[in-house]
Amino acid sequence: MEIIKTPIEGLLIVKPVVFEDQRGYFYESFNKNQFLENKLEVNFVQDNVSKSRKDTVRGLHYQNGNKAQGKLCDVLYGKVLDVAVDLRADSPTFGKYYSIELSGENHLQVWIPVGFAHGFSVLSEEAIFKYKCTNFYFKENERTILYNDPQLNIDWKVENPIVSAKDLKAKLFKESKEDLFFT
Repeated sequence: MEIIKTPIEGLLIVKPVVFEDQRGYFYESFNKNQFLENKLEVNFVQDNVSKSRKDTVRGLHYQNGNKAQGKLCDVLYGKVLDVAVDLRADSPTFGKYYSIELSGENHLQVWIPVGFAHGFSVLSEEAIFKYKCTNFYFKENERTILYNDPQLNIDWKVENPIVSAKDLKAKLFKESKEDLFFT
């Protein structure tokens, strides 16, 4: 497993070692010892899987307070543009986002620590997206930032986004100041 730094401190790309042959492939999607060797102490408590069709945009989601979640994101099938927005008020990259294509072919993962909003758009006909969480889901702590917030100016790489009614009612980034993270 290779851990690759991104331009945003703490946000990491995880590149597993993939063994492929005529039967298919095998890789470890998570190995706690390898995370610990890279000074990443995580305790995953919940796994989530979603299936989405082309042009779907999910996000930008996060949980606030002591219910915040770190996430290890992976695509089992298809291709998505994964996006993480830095909500850490004391970070030099506060309000900046990082995006990367994750797919069932490249097997890349992204580690999103506490302090980020997260979302993705589906670039293939459909995608199966999996993520491990460091905290349980708590509806009362769930927050959403509008996916097409003009201040963030995220290029989701979709022409006609399909967005849930709940996500369309999300706050703008500048309205989310009460939910910022401080480290």
